[in-house]
Amino acid sequence: MNKFTSLFNLHEDEDDKEKIFESVKRNISYRGANLWILACAIIIASVGLNVNSTAVIIGAMLISPLMGPIVGAGFALGVYDFDLLRKSLRNLLTATVVSLTVSTIYFAVSPFKDVQSEMLARTSPNIYDILIAFFGGIVGVIAVTRTEKGNPIPGVAIATALMPPLCTAGYGLATLQWAYFLGAFYLYCINCVFIGIATFLIIKYLNYPAIKQVDERQQKQVRGIISVLIIVMLAPSSYLAYSLYREQQFKKHTDLFIEEHFTDKGCTVVYKKTKYKPKLIELAFLSTQFKKSEILMLKHDISNNKYLRGADLVIRQDTTDRLSLLKGDILNEIKSNENEVSQKDLRILQLENEIKKNTFNNNKMLREANAIFPDIKSLSVANHSMATTTQDSIVPITAVLYESDYDLDIEDSEKLTNWLNERLSVKNVTIFRRKNVLPEPPEITVSNKKN
Repeated sequence: MNKFTSLFNLHEDEDDKEKIFESVKRNISYRGANLWILACAIIIASVGLNVNSTAVIIGAMLISPLMGPIVGAGFALGVYDFDLLRKSLRNLLTATVVSLTVSTIYFAVSPFKDVQSEMLARTSPNIYDILIAFFGGIVGVIAVTRTEKGNPIPGVAIATALMPPLCTAGYGLATLQWAYFLGAFYLYCINCVFIGIATFLIIKYLNYPAIKQVDERQQKQVRGIISVLIIVMLAPSSYLAYSLYREQQFKKHTDLFIEEHFTDKGCTVVYKKTKYKPKLIELAFLSTQFKKSEILMLKHDISNNKYLRGADLVIRQDTTDRLSLLKGDILNEIKSNENEVSQKDLRILQLENEIKKNTFNNNKMLREANAIFPDIKSLSVANHSMATTTQDSIVPITAVLYESDYDLDIEDSEKLTNWLNERLSVKNVTIFRRKNVLPEPPEITVSNKKN
């Protein structure tokens, strides 16, 4: 039994308690270096969210000093140091207001107002975010109390992200999208509360001495406050997690329904649109026609599925519907008395849609790339098929041609390639630099003749 308990003994390699406590108190303030680091982290996180760059956002997470006052508040509760608790909460509130203000101003003046995937990922928190914050907080506090801090600190900073949701909340304020603001700020609050609770529990487990002796009534008050915070954070997040589960089940059973009733029977689906709120399944087929009785039977099958129940099934199967879905205004080019369109026409429209998918918005890509690599002056992205003599085959590549005054160094070239692979959701980006060719100066002939 002793051998088993020794495996989980946190007192081994523990640093001096007084030394740790002093370090925690120093890290709660935002003066000097901490204030500069906070300001830079806000700008970096906002730019990363704006251009949808995962690497930039991770960098902001790593340098953000927001963990300081949160851990300080957890320590203060654990040792009943209410002066430290007030200072920690005051500094955390100041940092939160400053971060919201700066990020709101940035997104208000930024020309890019599109909602990126990195932002959307931080607007719908659920109970899984609570688990990440809690266990990440435990790892962070354990690392802080060790003699050798080790590698967990950077990982905790990334897992328990504080700066990105706060900057996303700033985006919601700047664009008056309150759902984004509330969702992102709720995620930020979840991270703060459960990192603090994890800190409190570890400090109690390690038996840090109380700064002030408190009676049983005050201890109950502290435990009561923590219990209320847990309930306040758990209730909405549990509901959101259940809603996420229902949405995922709806998507899963929709795909199974389409596969079972259409794809397995040889019906080619050329258009599919599904929505969870309100529930909608909208389909169009290449050539299959359904009778009203068949559609009623399909709707009956939907009503018998508890995850699809209540979904509205819309099957677009006449010429007008199929064409309007495949290509916007092509109906203006078709004669009004034409009742049927051949499969060849529909196939042409499909191919045109595939061509559109392979067409990149070079202007938008240039703006995003220039925000990260200012030396890039122009950019072109296109898919190509490269013939090779070694493999005697065609190799597909995504070619990126950029123009700059100087060659990017090896490190920047790798960063640009990795960013483009992530941005374009491919793994075959090849970059080329187009050199600026300056005209040669005119030749000057010097004559020794005297006038």
